[in-house]
Amino acid sequence: MSDAASPPAPIIVTALFGKADTAYFDGLRKTHFPPERNLLAAHLTMFHHLPPSLEAELKQRLSAETRGVPAPAARIAGLMSLGRGVAFRIESPELEDIRDRLRDSFAAMLTPQDAAGWRPHVTIQNKVEPYQAKALQADLEAVFRPRPAPIAGLAAWWYRGGPWEALSRHMFA
Repeated sequence: MSDAASPPAPIIVTALFGKADTAYFDGLRKTHFPPERNLLAAHLTMFHHLPPSLEAELKQRLSAETRGVPAPAARIAGLMSLGRGVAFRIESPELEDIRDRLRDSFAAMLTPQDAAGWRPHVTIQNKVEPYQAKALQADLEAVFRPRPAPIAGLAAWWYRGGPWEALSRHMFA
């Protein structure tokens, strides 16, 4: 439960990668993300803004989705332009199914961004000049090969304006 001294805050839901993939993404973020804006570890956001009133139900649903369940297969499928940044496109039909079930459960409470279509990705650069983003994307595409990056778990975070505050972690079997 949230700290009684802290005001209610929106909840963010992310998918977690294993240690090696997390280190890979974080290394690229540290190299290419503007340092003053790189306040978070690399992440794959599933929901950007769930109401704090969903805390208990969300934890129950995330536990139900992960408890005793094998890790969803996923792969780093390609690069995508963010205009002023670059991200890796992630493909995982199983993770998309989980997100769809959660979206359906919380449909009446979703922001337009979370209710819209989902483009799973891990941002490794953002808030740079477009020419810098294009150059990085070209450099990465020259050496990129699709590869597996299984999903290790799901996490919920409080968003209070700065670095996220951990709410819960739910690991796959």
